Amino acid sequence: MIVFLNGQFVSEEQAAVSIFDRGFLYGDGLFETLLVRNAKPFRWTQHLERLHRGAEFLKIRLPFSPEELQKFASDLILRNEMREGLLRLTLSRGVGLRGYSSKGADRPTLTMTLYPTSQNSIALQNGERWKLMTSSVRLPAGEALAQFKTCNKLSQILARTEADDAGADEALLLNTDGYVVEGASSNLFWISNRAVCTPPLVSGILSGVTRAVVLEICESLQVETREANITPAQLKEADGIFVSLSSRGVMEAEFLEGVRLKLSPLVEQIRGAYWNLVQAETF
Repeated sequence: MIVFLNGQFVSEEQAAVSIFDRGFLYGDGLFETLLVRNAKPFRWTQHLERLHRGAEFLKIRLPFSPEELQKFASDLILRNEMREGLLRLTLSRGVGLRGYSSKGADRPTLTMTLYPTSQNSIALQNGERWKLMTSSVRLPAGEALAQFKTCNKLSQILARTEADDAGADEALLLNTDGYVVEGASSNLFWISNRAVCTPPLVSGILSGVTRAVVLEICESLQVETREANITPAQLKEADGIFVSLSSRGVMEAEFLEGVRLKLSPLVEQIRGAYWNLVQAETF
């Protein structure tokens, strides 16, 4: 596998980042994961905009322009001959002085890596439904950092570990106000009286790119959308539940804590529209 590291294309065996890099030491960085279809990253602009906003928030300098990054990404896909897969961009603050101070860390590290997926994975997902569980991990309500994909994801890792142990496909997390806000690696949606609902960003959730695409699709389908808070008990009574994530698109939930959930044909309509949009924008 060829990877991109600080302006160079090298084999994964040759790629090395310093053990003093702050991304390794403290999770001091950001990342984005994009779906690649037909050798094209889906919603590249939106992902890069979020990376840029996060870099500004953390005061990390992006070492390449958006145009350069897009060319590097295209070259990486071409060099690996990987027309279907996932592309990950990782930006860290780089090497600096010992301790939490970021002084002296003025040479950021930027990498791009690819992960293969089957071209048939989309077709296989048709009709697939997930089992969800509720994690014991709590997210701080109103956390400003939550809107970016920082390299410190320990809460999500712990939640996903609980899901794996429970035999579930995804873990849902509550915030410190007691509301269900998102999945370990996904945004949450539920259906109430034909309206598609999702927690507000101020509840402490990631501003997901796929979440935004789902809201676009609902608008195009003339489906009402609402941002709202929901308790675990209320969620189980919803007319349908689904999650969204870049790697899988839209995934409907069939079980939550072993309780069979209501299923809605609206979810399948949204999922179909999502993959039609992916096809339209990448072919």
